[in-house]
Amino acid sequence: MELLGYVLSGLVTGAIFALLAAGLTLSYSATGVFNFAHGAIGFLVALVFFELTAGAGWPVWLAGPVAAGVLAPLLGYALHRLMFRGLARSGETAQIVATIGLTIALPALGLWTVDVLVETFGADLPKVTEGAAARGLGPRPVHTWHPLSGVTLDSDQVTTFVLAVLAAAALWALLRHTPLGLRMRATVDGRDLACLRGVDADAASAQAWMLSAALAGLAGVLAVPALGLDANAFTVLLFASATAAVFGRLRSIPVSFAAGLALGVVQNLVAGYADFAEKVTGFRTAVPAILLFGGLLVLGRARGRAAGSIAEDAPPPDHLAGLPRWRRALPWGVALAALLAWTCTRGPDDYWAGLVAQGLVLALVFCSFVVVTGLGGMVNLAQATFAALAALAAGLAFSKGLPFPLALLIGVLAAVAAGVLVALPALRLGGRVLALATLALALLADQVLFQIDAFSNGTVGWKLPAFSLGFADTTDARVRIVLLLALIGLVALLVRNLERSASGRAVLAVRSAPAAAQAAGISATRAKITLFALASGIAGLGGVLYATFNGQITATDLPALTGFVWLAVVVLQGVRRIGGAVLGGLVMALFPEVLGYVTDSQYVGMILFGLGGMVLARHPDGVLAQFAGLRHHLQHRRRRARPEPIAPAAEAGEGVLRLEGVVAGYGDATVLRGVDLAVPAGTVVALLGANGAGKSTACAVAAGVLRPAAGRVLLDGADVTALPPHRRARDGLYLAPEGRGVFPALTVEENLTLWLPSAADRAQVYRRLPRLAERRAVAAGALSGGEQQILALAPALVRPPRVLIADEPSLGLAPRVVAQVFELFGELRDRGVALLVVEEKASEVLALADTVAFMSLGRITWSGARAEVDQDTLTSAYLGLADKGADRRSRPLATGGAGGHPPANDRSGDR
Repeated sequence: MELLGYVLSGLVTGAIFALLAAGLTLSYSATGVFNFAHGAIGFLVALVFFELTAGAGWPVWLAGPVAAGVLAPLLGYALHRLMFRGLARSGETAQIVATIGLTIALPALGLWTVDVLVETFGADLPKVTEGAAARGLGPRPVHTWHPLSGVTLDSDQVTTFVLAVLAAAALWALLRHTPLGLRMRATVDGRDLACLRGVDADAASAQAWMLSAALAGLAGVLAVPALGLDANAFTVLLFASATAAVFGRLRSIPVSFAAGLALGVVQNLVAGYADFAEKVTGFRTAVPAILLFGGLLVLGRARGRAAGSIAEDAPPPDHLAGLPRWRRALPWGVALAALLAWTCTRGPDDYWAGLVAQGLVLALVFCSFVVVTGLGGMVNLAQATFAALAALAAGLAFSKGLPFPLALLIGVLAAVAAGVLVALPALRLGGRVLALATLALALLADQVLFQIDAFSNGTVGWKLPAFSLGFADTTDARVRIVLLLALIGLVALLVRNLERSASGRAVLAVRSAPAAAQAAGISATRAKITLFALASGIAGLGGVLYATFNGQITATDLPALTGFVWLAVVVLQGVRRIGGAVLGGLVMALFPEVLGYVTDSQYVGMILFGLGGMVLARHPDGVLAQFAGLRHHLQHRRRRARPEPIAPAAEAGEGVLRLEGVVAGYGDATVLRGVDLAVPAGTVVALLGANGAGKSTACAVAAGVLRPAAGRVLLDGADVTALPPHRRARDGLYLAPEGRGVFPALTVEENLTLWLPSAADRAQVYRRLPRLAERRAVAAGALSGGEQQILALAPALVRPPRVLIADEPSLGLAPRVVAQVFELFGELRDRGVALLVVEEKASEVLALADTVAFMSLGRITWSGARAEVDQDTLTSAYLGLADKGADRRSRPLATGGAGGHPPANDRSGDR
């Protein structure tokens, strides 16, 4: 019976884990953003619930729905508009750091609001310290039952479990069996493609965040009787729920929910029965961290992803690359000279000099992020742990009578060894998975390793006094500043040389293209371990100096969650540059003091820090890159004051789809240079050209995926240039993009449902294409390339669009499948659809086309009727000599049928 009691109480705790895990899984599966602030949202909603019930006197039946059912979704929508919408297009580093900022800012915002209401407006609200007595959603007085001997259940536990199960079941049903859930899953599987299928991806993401916030709010309200209003406890609760979400592969809500329940039971059983855990300090509380790390390793191997490979975090363009070296170094040289001049004119006991020294020692630690994250693209949240480990190891060695230089070396080597040990099991992880894994290991160090008295010396810690440099000692703040500037300069030189060395190029190759780097003989394993070891050593050196300047180090001076804040500060400034680390360290040390002149609230600084996360959603490369980019764009705008002359193009003429004078590109690179093109109804227009001519860009502009810089797009005579892609899709424009236009994670049935919500329409597809009917329950990603292309085009057969754009439809397909695809095109043309078929290879499409247009270097160089295309014209067009070959009238490549329309199955022109 004792076992049953542990299981039942564990299920209640696990229900809260499961509810949070379901919310994490929902937001990630629908938006692609892993929300580290999920627990903070739960805390904020729990705080509001507490104030409404204990302060305003609202009944639970009203306060609960208002807090979790109204406030939480509104908060989720507001965060989507302000932050998450931009983060969905940012790299993983920006996503992690921005949500970390929210983790700090949201609880501070709630507590600051309560303080303002109480102190400024005199509201009769209870203090947060009274939150430990907060009630839950169960009835009062609490009812208790004894279903079996030795087993006790109360109404709060039953309420928590029942509400959690009902919420998870409703959420699973919504995602799997409603149009809203299908749109959410399609959005994360392929956001641009979802828009091309008429899905408003922005609205789907907003709805996902609202539901996710509601689940976090409900979990927070259910957990507050046990946790009280402790923001840190809710953050730890997040990591326990992340463990469950990881076992659900961040995709399956039922599996995540079941894993959450199991985690609660396992934690209870370890606490009750694992006698060996009593001999390992902190082991019982570390169970979620252990399971999290193990689950992440399994997840990483299943995905087969290379360590640190973050394609979304490709290095941004260096807008200062064109400046001479002295010009780039000038601002930093001036700042350094000013700092040294200020340092040498201040007294040795100057308070501000001490703060600057503290900021610089943090900057030295922050340089480790430049190496591992800025250079290597790996998000490591264990840097604070490496710094603490090095300081404790150095303190232990120094206490044994070893000289300080040797103790310093031992501390740094301990950090390096720990970095290598962390890197080895995490080699197959990347992005947010690696971030969670390193955080799990950092929590393990906090809860187990640093709790060993023989290593940390209990709460007393180790003494690490100032040391002498021969001509001065580090008791003088001025000496510390000069020493730290010299060390940071050496690290900057090391990083610069590493970037320019063969090893640095190998690291960048592994980061951007792991498979290609391996094919070139580059060892990804060695590159990753090298970066981890170097970054850990820098963090360890900073940690030892941090402890030395403070005089001692304890196990609680640099907790694992400190690494959260450190990474966020550096990324906000610019994690790819040593200057960002220096600015981050100075901001950490000086900003609280400066802010003290404005307000005495301890929460304002945290709130402002969270606002930095919103900045990252729009400028993911940090402040320094933003300033450099602003300067570059201003200069670019001046250069474009006199626009490049564009050669006049042929008149587009009439058509269902028309491009008129379209100029478009990516960033500062112009691809299309005045494109005019018309696609009439019931006509196939073949757009041909060599690779890189701009054909796919023209498709993207027509579909709305890319906004043109000049010109306009017309659909049935209406200007749709400003319309988003989902609006154009609803108006009848269907794009089959290059590389198969299907959602790999959705089944065949679900892929069809996005364009054909009617079951009768889908049945018509299955009758026409029986092979799809046989595989309707199979994920589209498991189909062959030909089946995927047929699936992408199948909806157009039942509900023909007004315009169909096919970008490289024959790419990678067998001849038999290509023939079937072009037969479908011929059928659609006969039904009045305007078709724009983009191909690099001309042979297949010329047998079908009515009109042919050749594109070269972003311009339409020749266009005319299919009958006018001969071998010389084709050759001249591909060689960029279309103007010279346009008047030639040699033997046509293929003969047309009646009315100039060659039969779709006529292959005579292919030879």
